[in-house]
Amino acid sequence: METALYLIPVTLGDTNYSRVLPEYNSEIIRGIRFFIVENIKSARRFLAQVENSHVDDAVYYELSEHTDVKDIGDYLDPIAKGESVGVISEAGCPAVADPGADIVAIAQKRNIRIVPLVGPSSMIMAVMASGLSGQSFAFNGYLPVKPAERSSRIRQLEQRALKERQTQLFIETPYRNAQMFDAIVSACRKETKLCVAAGITTDHEYIKTKTCAQWKKCGLPDLKKIPAIFLIGI
Repeated sequence: METALYLIPVTLGDTNYSRVLPEYNSEIIRGIRFFIVENIKSARRFLAQVENSHVDDAVYYELSEHTDVKDIGDYLDPIAKGESVGVISEAGCPAVADPGADIVAIAQKRNIRIVPLVGPSSMIMAVMASGLSGQSFAFNGYLPVKPAERSSRIRQLEQRALKERQTQLFIETPYRNAQMFDAIVSACRKETKLCVAAGITTDHEYIKTKTCAQWKKCGLPDLKKIPAIFLIGI
């Protein structure tokens, strides 16, 4: 096993590990004792799914949105001693809409080998299933919480989608899914298409694309606080 910084994808929600992640990932994980994680408890739970992984004797470095970037450089010290280090996010792929990007940036500056492993990305899978443009798309993270600012931002993204034929993706805290949905169908033109992609790869998976006019007629089902991605396009 090559000494490197390994970016280890995890499941989205309660999906079984073997359903979405290759056995090769398990082989890599079993050879790692040092992990940079967004949340230690959930990382340990994920590693426990991997047979013979070093859950109890592993060393965990926490890297969340609250971690001071100035304090994380030492997390890569094991690599200088010939030990590989793994990065684990809360869900999906590390460093994509994730604080793991900070440690990857440091590794790049230090010319450390970085190995991204194969795994589910909710953003890519949502684009795949949406029927909207996959030639050009942009992820915009979270939109403003205040209603007026949020509606203004949605209209800006809609104009970009129309002008550039670029699919616009964004997310919201799950308990505000319904509010985000209402804001989109109220702010956008009736012809604009909206895809709601929730619970991807889980038993609660829901992916539907309709025009805003169609959504207004049928409404959004109760997603039960399931993580969702919203996509608008033409």
